[in-house]
Formats: sequence, structure tokens, C-alpha cells
Amino acid sequence: MFSGALKGFSSNISTNYTISSTPTTTAGAWNVFDGKNKKTGKSVSVFVFDRKSLEPPGGSGFRSRSNGAAKRKIYDEVVERLKKEANSLARLRHPNVLELAEPVEDTRNGGLMFATESITSTVSGLLNKQEDVERGRGRSASYYGNENGNDSNQEQAIDELEIQKGLLQVAKALEFLHESAGLVHGNLTPDAICINAKSDWKLGGLAFCGPPDSANAVTSTPASTAPIALSELLYYDPRLPKTVQLNLDYTSPDFVLDSNVCSAADMFSLGLVMLSLYNTPHESPLHTNANVASYKKTFSSSSTVPTTNNNFLCTKELPQVLKFEVLPRLITRRPANRMTARDFQQSKFFDNILVSAIKFLDTLPAKTSAEKSQFLRGLPRVLNQFPKSVLDKKVLPALLEEMKDKDLLALILGNVFKMIPLLPSAQRSFTDKILPKLKETFVVKTGKQSTATERDTSKDSGLAIVLDNMGIIAENTNGKEFKDDVLPIVQSGLESSTHALVDKSLSCLSTMMAVLDFSTIKNDLFPVVAHVFTKTSSLAIKIRGLEAFVILCGGSLTDSDVQANSSSILDKYTIQEKIVPLMKGMKTKEPAVMMASLKVFRQVGRLLDSDFLATDILPLLWSFALGPLLNLEQFSQYMTIIKQLSMKIEEDQIRKLRDMTSTNGSFSPTTDLTSPRYITDPFSGNTTSASDFEDLVLGKSTSPTTLQPFTTTLSNTFTAHPGSPVSPSAMWSPNSTTSTSGISRTVTPDTAFSSYQNKTSHLPVRSIPPPPQTASSQISNPWASPTQAGVPRPADSNPWSLQPQSPPNASTTNTSNFNSLPKPTLQPQSPPTNTWTTSNISQIQSLNGLSMSTLQQPLQPVKAGSNAPSLFNLSPPPGMNLKLGTPSANLQQKTQKSGLDAYESLI
Repeated sequence: MFSGALKGFSSNISTNYTISSTPTTTAGAWNVFDGKNKKTGKSVSVFVFDRKSLEPPGGSGFRSRSNGAAKRKIYDEVVERLKKEANSLARLRHPNVLELAEPVEDTRNGGLMFATESITSTVSGLLNKQEDVERGRGRSASYYGNENGNDSNQEQAIDELEIQKGLLQVAKALEFLHESAGLVHGNLTPDAICINAKSDWKLGGLAFCGPPDSANAVTSTPASTAPIALSELLYYDPRLPKTVQLNLDYTSPDFVLDSNVCSAADMFSLGLVMLSLYNTPHESPLHTNANVASYKKTFSSSSTVPTTNNNFLCTKELPQVLKFEVLPRLITRRPANRMTARDFQQSKFFDNILVSAIKFLDTLPAKTSAEKSQFLRGLPRVLNQFPKSVLDKKVLPALLEEMKDKDLLALILGNVFKMIPLLPSAQRSFTDKILPKLKETFVVKTGKQSTATERDTSKDSGLAIVLDNMGIIAENTNGKEFKDDVLPIVQSGLESSTHALVDKSLSCLSTMMAVLDFSTIKNDLFPVVAHVFTKTSSLAIKIRGLEAFVILCGGSLTDSDVQANSSSILDKYTIQEKIVPLMKGMKTKEPAVMMASLKVFRQVGRLLDSDFLATDILPLLWSFALGPLLNLEQFSQYMTIIKQLSMKIEEDQIRKLRDMTSTNGSFSPTTDLTSPRYITDPFSGNTTSASDFEDLVLGKSTSPTTLQPFTTTLSNTFTAHPGSPVSPSAMWSPNSTTSTSGISRTVTPDTAFSSYQNKTSHLPVRSIPPPPQTASSQISNPWASPTQAGVPRPADSNPWSLQPQSPPNASTTNTSNFNSLPKPTLQPQSPPTNTWTTSNISQIQSLNGLSMSTLQQPLQPVKAGSNAPSLFNLSPPPGMNLKLGTPSANLQQKTQKSGLDAYESLI
């Protein structure tokens, strides 16, 4: 509706300003729209009057042709009266009078349009909204907005101080109007009082203003101002809207009963406006229905006239000072008994510290520096007593306007930051009002990037206040705002030559880490911190820089065991390549620096890999720990970290090796071979894959090449007595199996003596290293197979008896080193069972003084010509892991005999 009407309004204002499509509020006959200058971006309010709004509802009224001319005359009078309102604003310039931005203009459809400073509402609109809320929620307090402060209408909040402040401003405007301009407002109503964006009450609605009667004139009447024609104003025309006519409910009896135009009439109207603020509903106690006769009847009876006795016809109890001191001197029948605007400002109604502070703020620019300083030092004591809306719209803007005074910058910012938690919408107020001022004061834009302003030491005190309140700034800004607008301020502090500012800037890192992203911290913040740490000559800044490294690595300065879980901390590469070299390059060995470095090492040890810790961090830790200035306690702390990191390195390395083993293969519980994937034959050097070994131990067929050193069965190594039959059950071969205690086992060649382990022995098993292999030392099987020679074995012969034989011919071996070795033979006997028992173990141990420790010695070759005999491979039964080695000394002494005499003890 309104957007279509605005398109019909063609004027200079509509061309130069961007106007909203819907009105913000109404002010009498005017619809008020938000506007913005297209060139300067300044916000304004555009007052628009549509001539069609004068048409009566349903088209009634001027119907005849003769009445058409009368209608045009009356409409023209209304338009001229409204145009007079805008022209009066153009002539009157006062802080409490509505400021005109663009003069009134005629629109294409016969309407009017002018622009003023930006306003948010009128007192009438504010009271109407508040009344709706009170009816819906049952609230009696003079407050508009919801409880949590998120309602956009909370900007219209009103309370006692707001009322006092607003009435004080209206009184100042009336004083100016009466004493300086020589005018009477004539129609002072809640519709005539506008509220701007700073919550200031501005006097408007001057369509009915005029000079007072000559007898009551205080100053000379302006020649251009027409006098008020009471006869016309008091006549109510029902064919016209009420908004363009005089409101009798707020009119003084001087006009209606005495036909007297005087400035005191405005003070009577002011008293009725005050009652509407406290009344419920928020309206005047006078109800005249726009009828002069009804008005006169009201003042004919004392019961219908507002007085102290009837609480001024107000439904709520009034404040005592209003009821007994102020209102009786405003709402009175005789003008001589009323207060003037100046007297009203001096009344006890405004006698409190908060109103006095508001009055001082209004005149703050005119005060001296000493007065400003004294006021700003005392203001923090009463800030929490101000209503939130007053702080947001009145106190805060007044302080921010004074930030151009560098001498007062620290005091102003101290009050501003104390005020932020008290504001109803702190984040919006900070980003919209405070942050732009901080940027303007401490940062200047160069091209597309924001850089710190040139060093101005007069601003250092203010910058220190900003750095001290970095937590409040972080709470009320998002990451982008902090990066673009706040980070340059911090960088300015880091680059300062004042150590106190650098210290405060570094102290802000823990707060900034929660707001900035990883890229900004690594590329923008860390280089500046590293530069400060490298170049500083201050011991305190050096320590603060080390603490900054702890924070940048995700640590905490309050608890050494706390580790920040944030994705914004520096990555491992930056820590290894940038921070650790900075630590290595430190020259000072002061204990305070060393202990601050210890915090860095503690945090670095949590993040970096064990390899880097072992090769780079531990040597550096030892170097710092051995510093000549450390005491015993400090050295002990270093040793604690060294031990912790060493243990971590050890555990990680063990875990790594275990993981590698479990990934590539697993150990057999009965073997001590260490190769994870391949098993090497210690005698032949052949490599057996894990799958071949698995087939072998499970009794599956194996490749002949794998068992090349043992191509014959174990029974072929024994020499049987002539005529002794060979018992297959007593022969052990790679493919033969025996059952022990119901468990099936596969007997394999003893490729390594440690591959068998005695289940009853607790002695450790030693592996026998393979003998060196040469091209000319291919050892063939030195034993002749008795089964191949067809020699029978006695049934009762001992299978473990050793029978010496003559050495084989030289032609049967490939190595001459074994020509002199006597060839032992085994006379197999039938054991009672195939189970290896403890008696067998004792029998082996009783072989001429052989002990288990002797049997576990590695096999030693015997040199040619030696008289000492050698024990050769004796394969134990399944389940028995036995290592045979060189004989003991006792055996060597007893075996100096030759032939069968050397083995008589066995026989």
C-alpha cells in the first residue's frame, strides 16, 4: 500500500534518498519512513503526508458541487498548516527540537514530504505499544519489550529514568521556544514528541504554534509567524481526521475557557502528558470527545478536574514528588501559579544523581578537560544504576563522541568496556557502535588491508585498556570481525616499543586462539609473535614469548596437564621447523627463561613424534638441564620431563616393533626364531617361507630341497647290530608322528637345536648359529644308514647307545677336515614306550657327567688328531627340546681311551 503511494510521490527527496517501503511510525498526520542519503549514507526519517488521507471514511461529507469548493478550501488550509510545521522546524535550531534535514516539498499528487534526523518512534507510539504489551502480559511496569531482551521492540523500553530524562529534554525545548523563539507550541501532545535513535526526546508537531498575546509576550514576536486563531482551532470539523485538528484532551483551559494564548498553556499540557505516561491506559485524564462543551463541563466540577485529592485522575499511584510538588504547580487553573519551563527543570523531580549525570552528558562537549576527567572517573560507580536502554542509547553514544580527545581516551574506554556487559544487546551495540570507533582510533585502512596507525604514544594508554578487555571483545565479535578489525589492533600492540603494551598483547593470545582460525594464527599472528621473541631484549618479554609458544601449541599456563583441544593450534611442521629452532637459538640461560622453556618442551612432547623427540628435543633438554644457573629443584623438573619423554619414546618404539611383527607374521610359542616372514636353516643357509614352515610343522608334505641336509631319516644315522631287525616304530623321521599324552605332534629335523624346548625344563634355550659356509665345505651326511646296509637291529638294544666306528673313507666325504673324526653309531633298542619321561632325562644327564648346561652348549667341530670324542645330533622324542653340545671336562678325561673302550661306560 505505502510502497505504491511512495511511487506517486516525485520530489527531490525521493530522488536523493532511499526510502523504505513501509512506515516506521506515525506522528500526527504524517507517516514516517526510514531513509538514507544515497551519497553520504546518512540515515534520516522521511515525513510523508498523503492528501487522500483527508477524505472522510466512506466518501461522506462534501458531496454537493458547492461543497466541493469548500472541501478544497479546507484541504488547502490543512496542507498549509502542515507545511507550517516543517517550516517552523527549519527556523528553530536547538538540540531538543527535531532537526530538519530536507525542507518540505510538494509531491505530484498534492501531498507533502520533508526529512528530519532519524527517529524511531513518538511518545504516543511508544505508549500504545507498551499498553498492548501490558494488556497481553498483565504487566504494570513502564517497560516495553520481552524478558530475555531479544525482542526488537525492546529498543522502545521506557522506565522512570527514561521518563525523567525525556521530560527534562522537552522542558529545555519549551524553554527555548518560550524565551528565545517567543512562540507557544499550542498542541503539546504525545504525538508531538519524537524519540530519536539516541533515545533523546525531541519536540515537534509545530503545526499550531504561534506567538503569545502581546500582553504575555516575553520577547518580540517573529514577523513571519502568524498568530494562533483560537476560534478556528477550537472548532472541531468531523469531516476531517482528528490528527489534523487540535486535541482538546491535552489543551489548557487558557485556550478554551479564557481564549488566552500564553506560554503557561504549554506547561499545563506538559502536566497532562506526564499523567499519560503513568496512567493506565496511557492517555490523558481529560475525556472531551473533541467537544468544547464537554471540555467546559469537565472544568465545571472539581471531581472531574485532575487534582491532588483525586490522584490527578490517574489509575496508578504517582511518585510522591510528582503528586505533591510538581503536578500541583502544572495542572492548575490559573496560569500565574504554574511553573515555567526553567522552574520545571529545577524541580525536585530531577534531583537525583542519574538525571544529573544525564544533564552533564548533554553538556559534556562544553566542559573543560578537568571537569570531563573528574566526571569520567566517577561515572563507573553509577553505571550499573542506569537503565539498560539509557546506557545503550544515551550514555554510550555520548562517550564515544568524546574519543577524539586523546587525553581522555583511557578514561572513556574504561567506562565503555564496563558498560558493555550491562547493555541489553551487547554484541549488536559493540559491532555497530564501539568497534567502528576503535578502528577509527587505532587502525587506518591502507588499500584493502587494515594496518596499525603510525605510532602515537598518546594513544598507548587507551590501547592498554583495549588489550586488557580483549575477553569482552572476543565475546561480542565473530571470527571475521575479530580478524579484520581487532587483530590489527593487537598487532599494533605487539609492534609497540613500550614493553607494557607488548606484554599485554602477548597475554591476549589465549583469548584470541578461541576466535581465530588456524590459517590466521599461522600466517598472521605467529610470525609477529616470533619476531617479538627473537628481537626483544627484555627478559620479561622473552618469558612472555615462551608462554605464548605454549598457548600456540595448545597448552595452558594455569595447569601443565591441560591440553587445549582446538583445531586452531599450530601444526607439527610449524612447531618442528619454526618454534624448536627458535628455542635452539636462545642465548640466555637465566633460570626464569629456562623454566618457561620447560613448559614449551612439556607441550611439544605431547604433540611431536617420538623420532623427533629422540633426535632433537632430548638433546636440547639435556643442554638446558645442565645449565649452570639452575638449582636442584629446577634440575629435577627437567629430569622429570626427560624421563617422561624417554619413556614415551621407548613405549612408542616397542609398540612400533610389535605392530610390525603382528602385521608381517607371528612367533611360535615354542621357537625363538626372530625372522617374521622367513625361517633360515642355520646349517644349509636355505630360506624357508612361512607357508612351507607351516606345512612342515603340520605334517604335510614338504619339498625335498627344503630338507636337503637331512635327506635321510633319522633312523639312517643309527648303526644296528648285525641281525637286529629294524623297528619302524622306533625310527624317527621328518614324517613320523608320535602321540604324547593324547596330543599329536609332528617331528621335524633339528635344523636349529633351539627349535625344541623341554616341557619340563625351565632352562633358557640358546640358538646355535649356523657354521660358516664355503664353496669347498659342502658337508655330506657322515653317517651310513644301517637300514640301507640291511643290518638287523636287536629288539632289546638301546637306541641311544653309541658305538664307535672307523671313520668313513675319504671318498665318501667332501671335506677333509672330518677324515679323522670317529664315526659314532647308534645301537637302537626298543624303548618301552615312545613317551619321553623324566627317567630318560636323568639317563641323558648321567652320561659320564653330562649336565643339561653342557648339553646346551653349541656344537663344536673337533680338530683332526684330537682324542676327545664329539657328541652328534641326538633327536629327542616329540615334546622334548634338547640341545647337545661339547662334552664336559670329566668326559674328556674318561674318553682318552680308543676304540670300544672309549664308550665302555655307555655299554
